Amino acid sequence: MRILVTGGAGFIGSALVRRIIESTEHEVLVYDKLTYAGNLASLAPVERDVRYSFVRADICDPRAARDALQRFRPHWVMNLAAESHVDRSIDAPAAFIETNLVGSYVMLQASLDYWRGLDAAAKSAFRFHHISTDEVFGSLGSEGRFREDTPYAPNSPYSASKAGSDHLVRAWHHTYGLPTLLTNCSNNYGPYHFPEKLIPLMIINALEDLPLPVYGRGQNVRDWLFVEDHAEALLEIVRAGRVGGRHQPRLELPCLLGQALDKLTHLRFTGMTLKVMRTPAKLAGLGELQAFLERGYAAFGAMRGGAGEFVSIIVARERAISRAIFAGDDEALRPAK
Repeated sequence: MRILVTGGAGFIGSALVRRIIESTEHEVLVYDKLTYAGNLASLAPVERDVRYSFVRADICDPRAARDALQRFRPHWVMNLAAESHVDRSIDAPAAFIETNLVGSYVMLQASLDYWRGLDAAAKSAFRFHHISTDEVFGSLGSEGRFREDTPYAPNSPYSASKAGSDHLVRAWHHTYGLPTLLTNCSNNYGPYHFPEKLIPLMIINALEDLPLPVYGRGQNVRDWLFVEDHAEALLEIVRAGRVGGRHQPRLELPCLLGQALDKLTHLRFTGMTLKVMRTPAKLAGLGELQAFLERGYAAFGAMRGGAGEFVSIIVARERAISRAIFAGDDEALRPAK
């Protein structure tokens, strides 16, 4: 199979691309604008593989989208390109409307035009997989979880723009017959996570003896998904998911960080970080945090290196990664040889 992955240099997109190249025989074209959150260093482990290729392009550019589809001739399009930070959407919503809503429309329409030109067998095999967020469902209560039939209730410009893109995906399937798939994932964590996100931000700030920010009253509840598990689930859904359907990639686990972080509020996570990292430069404190995460992760019988791997990466590289990103130093982000 040939798979076109938009946003493939981002956090989740790069995990998906690495998974495809390392675990399948598929070919991949990464289609990415390389904004602040996209970095080719996250693709360094696979960049020399002959099945990997890259084009720097914007999903809001209809000509670029059409050209990429016609040249690569994908069997599947996996659309992960998005603006994804709630705070940034509050300060500057226009970019979120443009990328998440207009960009999704452009990719849907370009894919529809491409799909219409395929022969019957290729049409049947084609999939447009839109990767979205569970934030379109609003705030998660202290009990329960979002489901595929949870009503939409977006509460920020970011989640509203993603909800709009989800509706476009549904409309292009029901109106034009485009074979679409839609997934709404929870918060991801793992290697190459951009340091403005909650878990790396808290640990980086604690290491640097900086304040740990609490948003609002700190009562937001978050559900967590290890990014490598998410990538595995996305591949299974695009291969065997119900066309026109909406899926939540959980791998049968409500929270892949386990019971210890299941439905963890922001305030509790802040307090836990302060407690176990009472001496910021003392790595023993970080080791205690790693043990905490691993105990919870193992509670579901699913310890696959997720939490432990992520915290170890933070110890070794996260401070350097965060500095390199903000300094624009791509070379410093590459894995050590």
